[in-house]
Amino acid sequence: MLSCFGLFLSEDLQFSGPANGAVGGSVVFAPDNPPSTSTDSVLWLFESTPILSVQSGSTVIFSAYRDRVSFDINTLALELRNLRLDDSGTYKLTVAPSAGAQLTGETTLQVYENITDVRLIGPEESLIEGESSVNISSEGTGSILSVQWMKDNSPLSPSNSIIFSSDNRSVSISPVQRSDSGEYQCTYRNPVSSETAKLNLIINYGPEDVSSVVSCVFIIVGGGGGGGGGGGGGGLSSGAIAGIVIGVLVAVAGICGLITKMCPKINLPQNGPARGGMFVIYSQYLHEYVIETTQFTSQE
Repeated sequence: MLSCFGLFLSEDLQFSGPANGAVGGSVVFAPDNPPSTSTDSVLWLFESTPILSVQSGSTVIFSAYRDRVSFDINTLALELRNLRLDDSGTYKLTVAPSAGAQLTGETTLQVYENITDVRLIGPEESLIEGESSVNISSEGTGSILSVQWMKDNSPLSPSNSIIFSSDNRSVSISPVQRSDSGEYQCTYRNPVSSETAKLNLIINYGPEDVSSVVSCVFIIVGGGGGGGGGGGGGGLSSGAIAGIVIGVLVAVAGICGLITKMCPKINLPQNGPARGGMFVIYSQYLHEYVIETTQFTSQE
């Protein structure tokens, strides 16, 4: 009822809604319900500054808008070109029909700078799972009204380890996890433009994902000659050899464990669990013990 009453009361000119424009672009203001009869006079204003007037069929464009506006007397549409930021504001239209009461209407314009040169700045050093922290910051120019973050094409949300800055233009992750690997996207937006920047983040896994191969070969040569009857007085007894073997096994296991811990953490895929094997080979003919310790990744 109020809507109908309002339209009936004044029959004012109606506009679809606020207009948005980009710097350097153009916009058209046109009433949705222009008068059906001819008009005696038309006046377009920006705030209180006249843009153009029409009297007795003669159109006058004021100097501040010369070469920037066009006018259609039939639709009362005003086109404003080469938009500037200071064109933002209220535009008013007043029409005096040849018959009937004066009609008025107004609309608003907001001019924005186009968004350009958006980029993401990430870490230069390698990132280690569970140890490293990372900060990804964004930059760009233009009228920035909103900033949206995505990871692998899904919205990136804050959590205990993911924290956004107050202006939403940077994100910190501490500590990083392997699940943080992926493509990060940041989009700057305003009503007339948007631009997206992307950054790939790689997290290096911990020891359980390291495929290392360490081989330690020890050859202990026993004394004595071949398998014949006499001689061999300089050879080691079986008990002595067994003791040496056990001692070497313990030493090798410790050394290989130390080497594994000291290996740099790298991100290598593996098809099966890491396994270790220790083998003792005794050659009766050579009187040698060969102890080989190997860690390897099975290809299952």
